[in-house]
Amino acid sequence: MALSTVALSRKAAVRERVVRFIAVLGPGLVVMLADTDVGSIITAGQSGVQWGYRLLLLQLVLIPILYMVQELTVRLGIFTGRGHGELIKETFGRFWAWVSVAGLAVATGGALLTELSGVAGVGELYGVHRSVSLALAGGALLIMVLTGSYRRVERAAIAVGLFEFAFFGVAWAAHPNPGDMVRQSIDIPFANKDYLYLVAANIGAVIMPWMIFYQQSAVADKKLRPEHFAAARLDTAGGAVTTQLVMAAVLVAAAATLGAHHAHADLNTVGELSTALTPYLGAGFGRLIFGLGIVGAGMVAAIVASLALAWGLGEVTGYKHSLEYHPFEARWFYAIYAICVIGGCVLVDVAPNLVSLNVGVQVMNALLLPVVLGFLIALAVRALPEEVRLKGWYLWVVVIVASLTCALGVFGALSGMGLV
Repeated sequence: MALSTVALSRKAAVRERVVRFIAVLGPGLVVMLADTDVGSIITAGQSGVQWGYRLLLLQLVLIPILYMVQELTVRLGIFTGRGHGELIKETFGRFWAWVSVAGLAVATGGALLTELSGVAGVGELYGVHRSVSLALAGGALLIMVLTGSYRRVERAAIAVGLFEFAFFGVAWAAHPNPGDMVRQSIDIPFANKDYLYLVAANIGAVIMPWMIFYQQSAVADKKLRPEHFAAARLDTAGGAVTTQLVMAAVLVAAAATLGAHHAHADLNTVGELSTALTPYLGAGFGRLIFGLGIVGAGMVAAIVASLALAWGLGEVTGYKHSLEYHPFEARWFYAIYAICVIGGCVLVDVAPNLVSLNVGVQVMNALLLPVVLGFLIALAVRALPEEVRLKGWYLWVVVIVASLTCALGVFGALSGMGLV
């Protein structure tokens, strides 16, 4: 009887942990799916075309770094109940809060142009005029957010983002050579400036300002509490692995096909990359799977980046900023989101070649890293309760890893631009 009671209590405990994880699941997965946005996919594709598998190891090395960064946003959101901008304002003052939000606005603008350009590019693959595809995409983005609570928006974002898994099918169909993958992964041309520029772009494609603002604000908006911390960290870890595996899949597909036959191809747009892959993946399959992946990546990233800016501005200015309010209850919050979406659609429609800035946008994110990670670590040291504050050996690990990541990203960017 005693053994049976113990077994039942264990089952109940396991069931409780599973239910809690399902309830907490969302912010980490959504932000990581958004992390593999259109700009990141183009960057991974360029990496594979120009350097084969020589940037593949970097994708795997970035998994723990990405988790380390986003875990701090989870910690801050759960134990302070504040969004990122609000916490900077309370801890360091309004001026520094505006500095952080200014960087967020720049990164969000660049992200939206690449996401919506990517979605428009997929429409053009099927003969749909970009005005039509942008109108449909913009309408869908507005409907998903303006008519739903946080939980509904989260579910919609995950559903759309899961289309990114199509890139695993693209990588499989490319038939990569395992021997080449291993050999080239450890053949790293550190002295090449073009290589370092793409290193910076890949780092910037992984750690972006709007990811930090979104996840911390989403955790606070979802009202996660300290007892949810373990499950939220697991959500973030799973997302970090997922997003980097998607990046690796795109790189592998590009390296196995274009990198092996057209290493000097200049692929700056969704259309160029899709057209180049088609002979190796098949016209129907390649275009469909690639298109689904791009649409999923672009749509979920557009939601996350726009909401991040709406949350960040609300946290600094004080206007109501929550998806739990109806549009007429939080007019400025929803207005900022709508302006981001509509403005992005209009700009992409009138200036169709903006997607060529994809790699440059990721490099810009790398240049912003010292400010972004500096604020994040400073908050983790000063704003958290004593028992969960960043301190001791883990503080030094975080500082060293962040410093090395920032140094590599900034040096790669400046080197690639010929400034060092």
